[in-house]
Amino acid sequence: MSRRESASGPGEFLPPVRRNTAANRALHPDRPWIRAVRIAVGIFVLAALVQKTFDATLPGNDVDVAQLFSEFTVQGNLALGLVLILSGVRPRSRLPLWWDHLFGALVLYLVMTGIIYVVLVAPPGEPWWSWDLYWPQMVHHRLAPLVTALDWLLVTRTVRGTWWRPLAWLGYPVAFLAFSWIRGGLDGWYVYDFLDPTLDGGWATVFVSTAQVLVAFLVVAAIVNAAGNARVALAAGRPARAKSVRGAGVAA
Repeated sequence: MSRRESASGPGEFLPPVRRNTAANRALHPDRPWIRAVRIAVGIFVLAALVQKTFDATLPGNDVDVAQLFSEFTVQGNLALGLVLILSGVRPRSRLPLWWDHLFGALVLYLVMTGIIYVVLVAPPGEPWWSWDLYWPQMVHHRLAPLVTALDWLLVTRTVRGTWWRPLAWLGYPVAFLAFSWIRGGLDGWYVYDFLDPTLDGGWATVFVSTAQVLVAFLVVAAIVNAAGNARVALAAGRPARAKSVRGAGVAA
């Protein structure tokens, strides 16, 4: 099912906007400036990926192309770049309702990319607030998470997430962990040090670090889901289910 398009302006939402109509129309995803920002950031994200890929082919680089595309950061940013460009090119009415759930998943993955980089991957002594990085790293670890989070918080949406949406979002990170360990077991290369059981501490340390990362993913997923639903409430209002249940009880 898709949203209806209006000949006089941005398409109508399904579910419809019921609150703060003027503000939500101003932040409608079909607004030219929002579409332009999405396309520009998407292109920038993919350009940074092209630069990383080229650099991976240079002699002496410690990561080859296959290893590069095994990174969570690269996979997440590749998906984000394509989704941002498609979100900017196509009217919202031409995209499925589940598009907002996909976008929310990418918000989670990119925010966690930024957090994991700061906590586990960044060189010792690098300030967490620094933007003075190799430019593709700056795009993928700073700009993309920031823009994606702001898009999720500001741009009008009316599709509400269920309580189990954060659990569904964890499907890809869990699959990524399994893939990383299987690949590491086959060729001895692990995408991140905290997943490498051949380092000090072995599997015990790996499992502790992994459990901490998964808990962080779940907590941030719950926050992203709640933030998305709060933004939906500003446009579509609160769900009426509880009222319906109470009304049915009174009628009975």
